[in-house]
Amino acid sequence: MNRRAWTLAALSASALLAGCAGMNQLTSDVASFGEWPAGRQPGSYVIERLPSQQSRAAIQDQLEAAARPGLETAGFKPVEAGKEPDVIVQLGARVTRTDASPWDDPLWWRGGFGAWRPGPWGGPRWSLWAQHEFPRYEREVAVLIRDRASGKPVYEARATTDGTSTGGSAVLRAMYDAAMKDFPATGPNPRRVTVALPL
Repeated sequence: MNRRAWTLAALSASALLAGCAGMNQLTSDVASFGEWPAGRQPGSYVIERLPSQQSRAAIQDQLEAAARPGLETAGFKPVEAGKEPDVIVQLGARVTRTDASPWDDPLWWRGGFGAWRPGPWGGPRWSLWAQHEFPRYEREVAVLIRDRASGKPVYEARATTDGTSTGGSAVLRAMYDAAMKDFPATGPNPRRVTVALPL
């Protein structure tokens, strides 16, 4: 194998490895706000469920399982039984589906089977093509941390991504990891945060 072939093989291999690495990561747009007291340690936490969240316990269980690793990486620990937590955490998540089509662009003339339209030189022409719609999912997670003693919100973080699926539990966890990655720092908002997808 000559030198040029070796170079091409090496470049192809590195591109493939980069692509594989990218498949194991998720990039989110993150925004964070708050006034976490300087020098205060994260401490213990409890997750509080709103009344609407209590009525859908299975979904909330999934959110809490996804958020716990990010909270604990930031230094928070679950409160011990019988003790008061230092902070109260509230979680939220939203997935919105939109059916995007390449034909939604107003510059495209919508047609279909056997559509007649003028050709580029003034004469008629017939065309046949299929129109496909591709669903897109906008995903967002949110974390709100309150001081238990005062009830004051001290930190808020949100992470958003989009893709061709709802994402599942691995994407949900990666988004919560991204939301808490810079704790207790805030801004610049929004910023791109890349984290590893859990295996």
